[in-house]
Amino acid sequence: MHRLVPDHLSLSSPRPPHPKAFLTTLLMPEMNAPAPAATPSAPYIEAPAKILLKKPVNTVTKRIFVAATRMNEGKTTTCLGLYAALQSLYPRVGFIKPVGQRFIEVEGHQVDEDSVLLDTIYQVRVPIESMSPVAVDSTFTRRFINNPGQMHAELVDKICRGFDRVSWEKDFTLIEGTGHAGVGSVFDLSNARVAKLLDAKVILVSQGGIGRPIDELALNKALFDKEGVQVIGAILNKVDPEKIPQIVDYAGRGLGRLGVPLLGVLPVQKVLSAPNLLQVVEEIGGRWLNARATGASERILRVIVGAMTAKGIVDYLQPGVLIITPGDRDDIILAAITSASISGKKNIAGIILTNDILPHPKLLELLSQTNIPVIAAKEESYTLTSKINGMTVKTQPQDVDKIPVIKRLVLDNVDLKKLLASF
Repeated sequence: MHRLVPDHLSLSSPRPPHPKAFLTTLLMPEMNAPAPAATPSAPYIEAPAKILLKKPVNTVTKRIFVAATRMNEGKTTTCLGLYAALQSLYPRVGFIKPVGQRFIEVEGHQVDEDSVLLDTIYQVRVPIESMSPVAVDSTFTRRFINNPGQMHAELVDKICRGFDRVSWEKDFTLIEGTGHAGVGSVFDLSNARVAKLLDAKVILVSQGGIGRPIDELALNKALFDKEGVQVIGAILNKVDPEKIPQIVDYAGRGLGRLGVPLLGVLPVQKVLSAPNLLQVVEEIGGRWLNARATGASERILRVIVGAMTAKGIVDYLQPGVLIITPGDRDDIILAAITSASISGKKNIAGIILTNDILPHPKLLELLSQTNIPVIAAKEESYTLTSKINGMTVKTQPQDVDKIPVIKRLVLDNVDLKKLLASF
């Protein structure tokens, strides 16, 4: 995945104030409270370039490595929330994602998108390339297998130097892994081995439940145990709020038998898995017909196929609802227009017109007088609905509505005292 990012993501150090600094204040006034007195920091010592490091020079800064039991379990969300939580206790927190697989280009450097995301929100104020020392591109594995000895030594050196740089003058460094414990084994840099390399203690993130997460956490823990890395706890994510007491009880006891403390249970937050309309348009290859400027950020909380009569659609004309309907369903389109005109505000998240069928020109003219986002798509309703419901939604820097939710989620549901007792 390649795309250019704005000029403000500079590689120079020190870096200028970030234009999205206001994100850190949203619904989180405690994050702006006076920081506690700084502890003595580890001096940044740059080893000579001709020497390939085998371990980081920094042995002072506390560090946590966050890994997951599989993809899309909420590892990045957990890291975003943990970073804010750590900032509430420590004045200087660093971040690094040593190995990244989804990267973007920042002034010629391949930088993992999660590093860019966290830096955009929190202004970590270290060179962005140090936060993402290794990016795995499409030829990476083949290049490694062709020359494993030399390439591995160089990769280890890059990770060590990156860690030393992001941890300079920091009290705590948060390390984000990539996938489960074994990811990266093909080039001898699995999460377990990277955690060992950086002398980091590990937190595992898994989706909520009892049996499956305990099984998967046991499997992942075994790989960290093999490398001599301590797993200090687990966080279960995306749990139905009504089931939290049961999960805390049974999963807590089950994990305790593995020697893994349950640090927190995060309730499911629908907004975090909900795409915005721009992401939907990109997914389905649609084209905008109306209200792109104001509609791109609309959060899609529910998708409705307009197969009913206009009378039946009225109950669904609510914020967050995306209606999928053919362009010749004049009755449904008129119902949306009428509702918007009466309320005087945006009543739905948008309308997708299927099969590239457009409404009558008069209806298009009426739509242009509203703020209802309208998109035309080539495919039929079932295919479009399946694509939208199957989307994997990642938090983006512009998701200002999600950031406060993530911060609060971890602060309210993770036992930081228990977590920090391991240090």
